[in-house]
Amino acid sequence: MTIPTKYPDNHDEAALLEPYTYICSNPGKEMRTELIEAFNIWIKVPQEQLAIINKVVKMLHTASLLVDDIEDDSVLRRGEPVAHKIFGVPATINCANYVYFLALAELNKIPNPKMLSIFTETGGLLRLAVKLMQAASDCQEDYVRMVELIGIHFQIRDDYLNLQSSQYSANKGFCEDLTEGKFSFPIIHSLRADPTSRKLLNILKQKPTEPELKVYAVSLMNATKTFEYCRERLAYYENCALEEVRRLGGNPRLEKIISKLSIPDPNVEVNKDFVPVFAQTPGSNKRKAVPE
Repeated sequence: MTIPTKYPDNHDEAALLEPYTYICSNPGKEMRTELIEAFNIWIKVPQEQLAIINKVVKMLHTASLLVDDIEDDSVLRRGEPVAHKIFGVPATINCANYVYFLALAELNKIPNPKMLSIFTETGGLLRLAVKLMQAASDCQEDYVRMVELIGIHFQIRDDYLNLQSSQYSANKGFCEDLTEGKFSFPIIHSLRADPTSRKLLNILKQKPTEPELKVYAVSLMNATKTFEYCRERLAYYENCALEEVRRLGGNPRLEKIISKLSIPDPNVEVNKDFVPVFAQTPGSNKRKAVPE
């Protein structure tokens, strides 16, 4: 992705942006871009302004990955060493912060006073993207529930794949959430499903790196049927998201994206009456929900 630098001929700026340039050289799956373009079937933002919004969201997302990897002490990102292991923590933090301001400068290319307030007040990148798009169009439809359903589905899916996917292990490391000591969705379920056992909690506190200990932790989660529960919840939110698409008038492109992210389990029956607490309180889930 072309970086809209403020001083294109300044070698110092190029050096400052090296961590960002490095991570951009190994792009993700561009899922966020696909979602923005799918939502635009409804919102109908002019292409020139949509390109700016897309670029801004990409910049914010990529900069946030630089910081996330530092906070999590990650080793791999998309199968390659994380930026701060190559360029150092201080340089990577400085780079990420600078990109946030470059993104704001890029957004200012859209002559709309609403953009700045949306940029500074909106949490969650998909929600930010949709709100910026709505500000750039005449569309008055409320897509908050649609965004929330996609976000919750993606977060559970990401947490599930972290502990179950061999491809995820190749890109990020084997069961990296255990090493980072994260209370992810599957881990919270397993702890609550067997509150008398402290084995999983104690393993999580140690932030294990040994594959054998991680395999044992996963076996504890299998014993509490945690991954079955995750698949059931994923089926539930996928169904809710598709129903919401239909309620909003249909969107074949968005339906295709949702179906592509499905983790099917023919033995799972979706309980439509189940609504967890955090699903009732939009914005309560702090972690980023949309995959790369």
